[in-house]
Amino acid sequence: MSLGNTPVVFAATKCGDCGPGYPTPQEAMKGPREEIVYLPCIYRNTGTEAPDYLATVDVDPKSPQYSQVIEAKDIHEKCGLGTPHTSHCLPTGEVMISTLGDPKGNGKGGFVLLDGETFEVKGTWERPGGSAPMGYDFWYQPRHNVMISTEWAAPNVLRDGFNPADVEAGLYGKHLHVWDWQRHEIVQTLLMPDGHIPLEIRFLHDPAASQGFVGCALSSTIQRTWSVEKVIEVPPKKVKGWMLPEMPGLITDILLSLDDRFLYFNNWLHGDMRQYDISDPKRPRLVGQIFLGGSIVKGGPVQVLEDQELKSQPEPLVVKRLSTPLGFPWCPQMIQLSLDGKRIYVTTSLYSDWDKQFYPDLIREGSVMLQIDVDTVKGGLKLNPNFLVDFGKEPLGPALAHEIRYPGGDCTSDIWL
Repeated sequence: MSLGNTPVVFAATKCGDCGPGYPTPQEAMKGPREEIVYLPCIYRNTGTEAPDYLATVDVDPKSPQYSQVIEAKDIHEKCGLGTPHTSHCLPTGEVMISTLGDPKGNGKGGFVLLDGETFEVKGTWERPGGSAPMGYDFWYQPRHNVMISTEWAAPNVLRDGFNPADVEAGLYGKHLHVWDWQRHEIVQTLLMPDGHIPLEIRFLHDPAASQGFVGCALSSTIQRTWSVEKVIEVPPKKVKGWMLPEMPGLITDILLSLDDRFLYFNNWLHGDMRQYDISDPKRPRLVGQIFLGGSIVKGGPVQVLEDQELKSQPEPLVVKRLSTPLGFPWCPQMIQLSLDGKRIYVTTSLYSDWDKQFYPDLIREGSVMLQIDVDTVKGGLKLNPNFLVDFGKEPLGPALAHEIRYPGGDCTSDIWL
């Protein structure tokens, strides 16, 4: 099941008894090191006629198959849902999936319930007629009787690629929807004046905490919830040789470490991954940054005319076993953090229609998966030069890999009650 190139991945076979069952996030950080990860992959827009599949990648450094795809399973249209995105297991054992639209591609931010054992569709979570006008991601916390959902755009808008006129026309999201968890209905809609296209939302892992963060893609800001408060802003760069005179960072994915100490996000257009210390959530502090490609690398088609952050354009990154420097067309997108917080895995594809528009070579050459080492004491990010999964070399042709999940739960899917 997929929205373009965003297939939904379940972390285990049965939602009711999945995962090692850590009682707290702190205990989860003491768990064993990850040995495999799962990634949904697609061929849409690549020229290869083949079904979506789930790749299993070996991430055990002691394994002879380290940094290789060791299994691929067909996941094409296993569910018949039109536009699913985020999946979370519920305390009831059911699976809940957010949707972006109706079967015709119009905007509709609803939620589908699946049986946690058979994955059969049981119905919708929200009350009849009570869906949000747009949807994307969501996070819930029963202890506070709250769920918050975000907005991207209607699937029909996304499939035409990005058009700035659609933003002016109000076709992209600018709201957060606050839901009553017990009554399954929207109780408040929050306008985000500094938050165009709020995508990924992450509450703190501490179930007693009443705050979290939202990454707003187009405005390139991080907003603190449950109030709407801008706490991080990535300034745009004035450029030449691009579709607009200013290039936003385009924050596409964010995550929080299990100890709620660090926040990570990617700027898909600028090409950097960032690490912030959020010990004081109201005042995040930048402690790590690494460029992994992007549209502003030196020697590419874009010239930066004015930059509030950098003195010069970043150099293309050279990765072991890759024939060309990691610059254009590669860019950091989806991320996953190890339970102990010491390793980040990152892929490069966002959405195939947007990939084709902003990074056309990504469509032709396929995406890659990298691993970043994290300094959890002082902060800092460093590329592991010995890890690279090149999905451009898949047997049926170049593929686009997306989100990364662990078999027993992870920082982006587990919610403590």
